[in-house]
Amino acid sequence: MEMRAEKVITSYSDAYRKLYNRSPKDLRAIDNDWVIVNGARMRVTELEYLTTQLLEEYTQGMQQKRNVVVRLLNWFKG
Repeated sequence: MEMRAEKVITSYSDAYRKLYNRSPKDLRAIDNDWVIVNGARMRVTELEYLTTQLLEEYTQGMQQKRNVVVRLLNWFKG
C-alpha cells in the first residue's frame, strides 16, 4: 500500500511541475493513507483528487493558449 502513496505523490509532483514550472515543497508520505503536501496533512485519496484538478487546470490552460494561437494565425491569414 505504501507504493500507492508514492505513486500518487509522483503523479501529483508531475502535475504540479507541469502547471507551475516548479516542484512542490514539503511533499512526503506519512504512512499508507496520509501524506504531507506543502505543510498540510491529507489523505492519499484527497491528493489523487487534487492531482486530477491540477491536470484539468493544466489542460484548460493549454487549450486556451492553443485557441489564442489559432485565432492569431487566422487573423494573419485573413
